[in-house]
Amino acid sequence: MAESFGVDPERYDRARPRYPDALVARIIAECPGRRILDVGCGTGIAARAFQAAGCTVLGVDPDPRMAAFARRTGVEVEISTFEAWDPAGRVFDAVVSGQAWHWVDPITGAATAARILPPGGRLAVFGHAFDAPPEVQDAFTAAYQQVAPDSPLTLRQTGRDETGRGQPARTAVDIYQAMFARAADGIRAAGGYGEPEQWRFDWEQSYSRDEWLDHLPTTGALTQLPPDAQAEILDHVGAAIDTIGGDFTMPYTTFAATAVRARTSAA
Repeated sequence: MAESFGVDPERYDRARPRYPDALVARIIAECPGRRILDVGCGTGIAARAFQAAGCTVLGVDPDPRMAAFARRTGVEVEISTFEAWDPAGRVFDAVVSGQAWHWVDPITGAATAARILPPGGRLAVFGHAFDAPPEVQDAFTAAYQQVAPDSPLTLRQTGRDETGRGQPARTAVDIYQAMFARAADGIRAAGGYGEPEQWRFDWEQSYSRDEWLDHLPTTGALTQLPPDAQAEILDHVGAAIDTIGGDFTMPYTTFAATAVRARTSAA
């Protein structure tokens, strides 16, 4: 799945939500300088936000298609996984990762970041949680169950585990809160940091029917499906959006797990 997001980088960059200004401003305010490493930078969405705030940003991403797009938008990118990336003696004031840290080993990644951060430098990993309106989500779930009945996503959406047993349904906020708690655990296990913090930013974004149907194919649920299956799901979701007036407002929650490089450490 990690390699599937670069199939259409133009759409990915166009349709994916941006990061709250308050998140970017807080990271910058709470690190010692403005040299930023963006891990899993993708098309450069987060990197450009930090650049716009006056930072110098280097991106690292394993997908040459995403990296090529980011470079066209003015982001310097080196192609590599973070675990295999060579910092070549460089030091950064902050290591950030937007919507990508779950593809990085949480302990190895945090330990790698610690080696390139100065004392007081900050590691900040973040991502969005969202649940579409019930009518829209129900249409998506029903269509997805039809075209991919045995996928892990279908099992999760229907409240079943891989054995078919019933499990309590969880919201996206619940899932992401647990994900970033695990990221914080990885930072603790890596050592070399103060106690991790978890930040939360709640915000909203309005979508028209066409805008949401443009976004859906950039999500992990759909990037690996064949075009005919994608089209079937989009038709169902589009019809559901039409029934609620053709647009809607999406509540987003952006979570961050973050910690400061310790001023004295054996790591």
